[in-house]
Amino acid sequence: MILAYAAGAAILFGVGSYLLLQRDLVRIVAGVMLISQSAVLTLIGSSLTRGQAPIAPEPDRPVSDPLPQALSLTALVIGLATVALLLALAHRVAVVFRSERREALAANEVEHEEELSPERQRDQDETAGPPPRPGGSR
Repeated sequence: MILAYAAGAAILFGVGSYLLLQRDLVRIVAGVMLISQSAVLTLIGSSLTRGQAPIAPEPDRPVSDPLPQALSLTALVIGLATVALLLALAHRVAVVFRSERREALAANEVEHEEELSPERQRDQDETAGPPPRPGGSR
């Protein structure tokens, strides 16, 4: 049974890693989601012990450990929040730049940086202030 959990976690992690290498932002978010789920599956698989609930244990009987279950639940909640944030960011990037592909986003970023370079130079000139007058100030 533990081997099935290990194989499932390995498959999820492999597919998630493959999706992280794709060019589409939504696939990258799906890859992050699958990798976080493989971590949860690893936590659950590592705690497979038979025992009774730790609420009312009977003497001389094994008790299951509740910590991996609590860690798994916490990892699920954090993973859901992370995926929601990544999806919101990907949506905003797609709306602003009108593309979800990484190559198009990189090209748009280069164009945007070129448009901003005169403004940055003007800002640097303003912060430098006027040149000092010869002979000191009076």
